[in-house]
Amino acid sequence: MDTDQLIRTLAADNAQRVQPVGIIMALALMAATPVSTAMLLIGLGIRPDIWLAVRNPFFDLKFVVTTALAIPALVISLHLARPEASLQGWSWLLIAPIVVLIGGIAAEMMLPQRAPMMARMVGHNSMLCVSAIPVLSLPLLAAALFGLRHGAPSRPAVAGAIAGLVSAGIAATLYAAHCNDDSPLFVATWYSTAALIVAGLGAAIGPRVLRY
Repeated sequence: MDTDQLIRTLAADNAQRVQPVGIIMALALMAATPVSTAMLLIGLGIRPDIWLAVRNPFFDLKFVVTTALAIPALVISLHLARPEASLQGWSWLLIAPIVVLIGGIAAEMMLPQRAPMMARMVGHNSMLCVSAIPVLSLPLLAAALFGLRHGAPSRPAVAGAIAGLVSAGIAATLYAAHCNDDSPLFVATWYSTAALIVAGLGAAIGPRVLRY
């Protein structure tokens, strides 16, 4: 069997497996999310003023940004589970959190500010943010990679990186309930840095666990 025929066979087989891959990944992420949640609650806890914080639109915006990362990344992950699939024509979905952040930053800039821009960007817990989100992502990344193993990604590094963004988006959603830095500038700087770290980890692990 030549290479082209093998690829066509895998593609035909994978067409019947797309739905199971989605179901398996969903179940795996649903199983991993309580683990990451428990890690958050035991290690960090929820910010004590959360019932007041929900009245702050910039606090709420954090969850919009993280969800806007997790959902498109999950859609792309399922696409990449197919043989020969690439990011071409799909990567634009990852613009969603950037658009939300730009809108949030613009809105914040129009408000009278008490703290300088640099202070808002650095925040109070930048190093905790950069370390906590990747740690909370670990069970979720394992779950996402487990789901992708039931597909046939032909670009395991790329698939692993996108799986990292899925897990980082979910982990950041959890961490946002603890984080008392609500400025969109902080989110754009440190949440993004943490997400890139997890994406890099996924890209490094992907070729080892997703190769078929």
